[in-house]
Amino acid sequence: MAAMKNIVILISGRGSNMEAVVRAAQAEQWPARIAAVISNKADAKGLEFAAAHGIPTAVVSNKDYPSREAFDAALQEVIDGFNPDLVVLAGFMRILTPGFVSHYENRMLNIHPSLLPLFPGLHTHEQALASGQATHGATVHFVTAELDHGPLVDQVSVPVLPGDTAEVLAARVLEQEWVMYPRAIRWFVEGRLRVEDGKVNIDRN
Repeated sequence: MAAMKNIVILISGRGSNMEAVVRAAQAEQWPARIAAVISNKADAKGLEFAAAHGIPTAVVSNKDYPSREAFDAALQEVIDGFNPDLVVLAGFMRILTPGFVSHYENRMLNIHPSLLPLFPGLHTHEQALASGQATHGATVHFVTAELDHGPLVDQVSVPVLPGDTAEVLAARVLEQEWVMYPRAIRWFVEGRLRVEDGKVNIDRN
C-alpha cells in the first residue's frame, strides 16, 4: 500500500478547480489527503469551501511583503509546514520567483486555460477569439521558472463556436478543466507521472 500523499492547493479566488480536486479525491478515495488550501487573498471564496470540508486553510497576503521574493519565502514556509508531496496551483494569480519554483521542481502542477504553447499569460479566451482559432482548451503542466512553459501533462480541447464570447468560451473550457485537472493530479498521486528530459511520461496502465 502506497503511503498517503499530501497535497497543498493554492488559490486566489473562488477555487472551482480546487473544489473539483477535493471532490474527486474524496469520491475516488485517492491515496492522498488535501493537507491545506492556501490563498494570497483573505476574502477568497474557496477558503470557505475548504473549511467546510474540514481542510486546514491559511492566508499569506502578498500585500504584507515588500517584494516577490519576501512573499514567496513566507509562502514557502507555510506550504512546507504541511509537508507537501505536491503543490497544486488552482487559479493562484501570482507569478512565482525562480527560487520558489525550483524548490518544488517536478512536484508543482498548474492548469492554464489555453492549448499551450498558445496564449501564455492572461486573457487567453479573448486571445483565442481574436486570433480566429477553431479550437481552444486547457493544459495541465509542471511549473517551471518560465511562465506557462513547463512540461505538459495533459491537454483538452473544446470547439470555438460562432457567436462565442470570452465568458461563454471560458465556461466551456472550465467544465473540461474540472475533469482533466483531478485526473492529472491522481496520476501524480499514484506515481504514474515521470519527468524525463523536460517531457512527461505517463504510465496509463
